[in-house]
Amino acid sequence: MKEADLPAARRRVRDTLAHREPDRVPIDLGSTSVTGIHVSVVAALREYYGLPRQPVKVYDVSQMLGAVDADLAAAMGVDTWGIPRRRSHYGFVNENWKPWRLNGLEILVGGGFEVDTEPNGDIVIYPQGDRSVPPSGRMPAGGWFFDAIIRQNHFDPDHLDPADNLEEFRPIPDEDLTWNVNWLPEGEASGRAIIAGFGGTGFGDIAIVPAPGLKDPRGIRDITEWYVSLRSRRSYIHAVFEKQCEIALQNLKRIHAAIGNRIDVVYLCGTDFGTQTSAFCSVATFRELWLPYYKAICGWIHAHSGWKCFKHSCGSVERFFESLIEAGFDIINPVQCSAAGMDPVRLKKTYGGRLVFWGGGVDTQKTLAFGTPDQVREEVLNRCEVFAPGGGFVFNPVHNIQAQTPVANVIAMLNAVHEFNGVRHA
Repeated sequence: MKEADLPAARRRVRDTLAHREPDRVPIDLGSTSVTGIHVSVVAALREYYGLPRQPVKVYDVSQMLGAVDADLAAAMGVDTWGIPRRRSHYGFVNENWKPWRLNGLEILVGGGFEVDTEPNGDIVIYPQGDRSVPPSGRMPAGGWFFDAIIRQNHFDPDHLDPADNLEEFRPIPDEDLTWNVNWLPEGEASGRAIIAGFGGTGFGDIAIVPAPGLKDPRGIRDITEWYVSLRSRRSYIHAVFEKQCEIALQNLKRIHAAIGNRIDVVYLCGTDFGTQTSAFCSVATFRELWLPYYKAICGWIHAHSGWKCFKHSCGSVERFFESLIEAGFDIINPVQCSAAGMDPVRLKKTYGGRLVFWGGGVDTQKTLAFGTPDQVREEVLNRCEVFAPGGGFVFNPVHNIQAQTPVANVIAMLNAVHEFNGVRHA
């Protein structure tokens, strides 16, 4: 289909990705596991817009992100649509939905979601729904999401085998491939830009290192030990990344053969490199350990598809931008403007023609969560004024909208974007 014949929302995102100024700033809410909305806020938004009351499905049970159905996406003016992952972070398939209550809110979780409540009120979740093995995640009493439980049970520093840290990386199963293909007609019918994350390309992602979806993971599974190994066991890390990259490239070939260019963006990696004030590693370490594999993945995608490459990293990461551009990433998210060195004006001026800023629209740590609607509006309008000129900006908050975020603030955020765009929304 020619660009001119695309539905308005999809063309809007395509223009933005090509650094052409679109008719208005596109909005993403809910297309990925790093641009989503907590299920409690999704439920509240449905009530605000007067949409049918129904339990919200949760595809990402680790972060408890709620599915943004078509009616809610239309009400909010969202321009993106994401293919949900078939398997949850804890290894069970997102099907055979069943009800579960999260702090009194009824939601829907996959049939393999198996949890227990401990005497202190903590909730533990079992990998692949198998209660015969120890739990792999914990939600503190009264909490809103799960954290991984570290299960480094077979660690022998003198006899490490890279294959152990590759257990979760495998050729894509036929049923997962079919899942992605079967979701595409719905995405195309939505008229919105299609985003997909197929997994397997998150090199050293700390959310993946503990392997919460495996029943009895081997290898380096403690987060501290992993970070130490980045310095002390670099040959081991290279061996893991090399094989992971090989598997990922084979999977991408199969996926592209099945779906072609029917998607617009592929979310590749959620590995965080920044903290609020600094970074987890030096640029030199990044270039040694990560750059070769990112180059291989992005290079294949650009050579064989029309997909754009999406990289997520929180924190103070401007120091890595030139390397990320060299690696072939087209998009950076979440653009944490409150972190050191992440001034939006400077970022736009320096990188605005080479990176798409997918996020940065409003601070979720302070302004959206704890500010007033007027403060939210002011920050959103300011960020749009900085990032929007010339394209290259998809509006999204800085990471997922968290539980207990005031709905009035979320509505103020959306209304501010629509105000900037000159579009009236309820």
